[in-house]
Amino acid sequence: MTDQQTVRLTVAQAVVRFLSHQWSERDGRRQKLFAGCLGIFGHGNVAGLGQALLQSELEHEGHESDNPLPYVLSRNEQAMVHTAVAYARQKDRLQAWACTASVGPGSTNMLTGAALATINRIPVLLLPSGTFASRVAAPVLQELEQPSAADVTVNDAFRPLSRFFDRVNRPEQLPAALLGAMRVLTDPAETGACTIALPQDVQAEAFDWPVELFDDRVWRIARPPAEQVDLDDAAALVRAAKRPLVVAGGGVHYSGAEEALRALCEQTGIPVGETQAGKGSLPHGHPQAMGAMGSTGTTAANALAAEADLVIGVGTRWSDFTTASRTAFQDNGVRFININVARLDAGKQGGLSIVADARDALTALGAALEGYAVEPGYRERQAELWAEWDERVEAAYHPSELVTSALAPGLLTQAQVIGAVNELTDARDVVLCAAGSMPGDLHKLWRVRDRKGYHVEYGYSCMGYEVPASIGIRMAEPDRDVFAMVGDGGWLMMPTELVTAVQERLKVVVVLVQNHGFHSIGSLSESLGSQRFGTRYRYRDASSGRLEGEKLPLDLAANARSLGAHVIEVHSADELTQAIKEAKAWPADGGPVVIHVETDPTVYAPDSASWWDVPVSEVSELESTRNAYTEYTEHKAHQRPLLAPTHTTSGGGS
Repeated sequence: MTDQQTVRLTVAQAVVRFLSHQWSERDGRRQKLFAGCLGIFGHGNVAGLGQALLQSELEHEGHESDNPLPYVLSRNEQAMVHTAVAYARQKDRLQAWACTASVGPGSTNMLTGAALATINRIPVLLLPSGTFASRVAAPVLQELEQPSAADVTVNDAFRPLSRFFDRVNRPEQLPAALLGAMRVLTDPAETGACTIALPQDVQAEAFDWPVELFDDRVWRIARPPAEQVDLDDAAALVRAAKRPLVVAGGGVHYSGAEEALRALCEQTGIPVGETQAGKGSLPHGHPQAMGAMGSTGTTAANALAAEADLVIGVGTRWSDFTTASRTAFQDNGVRFININVARLDAGKQGGLSIVADARDALTALGAALEGYAVEPGYRERQAELWAEWDERVEAAYHPSELVTSALAPGLLTQAQVIGAVNELTDARDVVLCAAGSMPGDLHKLWRVRDRKGYHVEYGYSCMGYEVPASIGIRMAEPDRDVFAMVGDGGWLMMPTELVTAVQERLKVVVVLVQNHGFHSIGSLSESLGSQRFGTRYRYRDASSGRLEGEKLPLDLAANARSLGAHVIEVHSADELTQAIKEAKAWPADGGPVVIHVETDPTVYAPDSASWWDVPVSEVSELESTRNAYTEYTEHKAHQRPLLAPTHTTSGGGS
């Protein structure tokens, strides 16, 4: 028996070396699992992971392309998680970033990012630092003291937000923690935020590690096949349907199932509505592409949803925006087939659950449906509904003189801005958004021409996501221009990551839409009878004591310049055209560009003819609220549980 070979490293050095030797593989294609480490150093990690990353960097000095774990300095801990999430999403979840932060507020600042990653099922490795495991000097700076539990730290807040959580209090615990995190990060059904909490003293502690810990490891991304009996049942349901509809979710993109979906729809004539994450599953102009589905959907997709007798969900988690708060599907006999790699999502809405990879399941379903096609009249109805909607989009992109003449000088409509960016950018450019009224308008109006050309974070709809996410997308695919569409509300949440784009010489284009308040919530407030209260950026009026005075003198263009961006101010449609062309011509290593444009928040995009359930005060002294409650109860009457059984089995029974 020979002695086991070991190497003496600190815990932090072992983490860095381990991460640099992890690979993912799908369909025979292998890539580094970790693209690098984003971080902000403080007393909790500067001598641990900070030292380890420095040592790794120096070991590869002069060979930058060979650096196994490059380090990027961020400005905000929440923002760096957003950057990591956007990168992983753009890479179809095959690659990820690690994020390190200091103890206390540095680490808890990552909590919002953790929630966003887990809700959207995106892999990111979080390495929050902790106070001393030894407790030798407790309580230390930024330490939480719980009278009833001395082992609880602020990092325990990551537990409900993470798909995997562990705390390494002794070096011996590290290998199991790392392997556990890798397993979840590379599991398409379970992935999300994975958190390994590292106390600051443990990070710097040395240990003799078995050298095998640092061997290259390949984590294969599975494509679980569908059970044949489920495919047989699904085919029977489709063949019995007169008005089937596919609802394509983010799983179509993550699986790379776009071509399989296209083939199925061309073969059968089944139309497709898309969730926010699934937008672009079929390209704009495809005869079966009905565009956005649900509360922010197109009238075409929503009309077909209301009539559908069979709905095939592919890679969707059936959020309330997709189902229009369970009012979208109104046929009394509607049935559901759910194709999803995650059993949690496949089991929703009742119906037939197919737990499988989207690409493989759609390919197999197409084979099982050989010879089946919808009736010609159903294809004709799709074409008519889409033509009507497309005309409305065109009118929103290019508003009439009657609309533009009513605008104040220098103001555009938000739909005009979207239209100009859509028409003047390249097919492979990426539009990016997350919160406010812009995601809904993009979902309805944006014409997607490339499978990765649309990136809207709407699982958590996190204000401030846009600027840091644009960095992640640009790092993931440097040959694509990124246009981050952000309102003034989202901008004021988190503009500082522009400095990181300056630091890394990354060209990202931010279209900053200034409307002096919260456009989306202002509109929602009005519809709920709350009269846009607290949604506008105004001085407090001296006489009324309310926030209803003059507009605040915000100069967001100057703010962007102060952060190092090249800023273009726009005051007309012609100037917007020139600004987009200038941004497109900006050098790839020229850093960020900000296009500042003011819009009128009271001019809306075309209506979806749909609904979203937000409760209204049941009693009120305000007439506006009472009227809103009456309308609310009318919509509530159309909500349905959507729990119908399949009523079909492969054996022909019920």
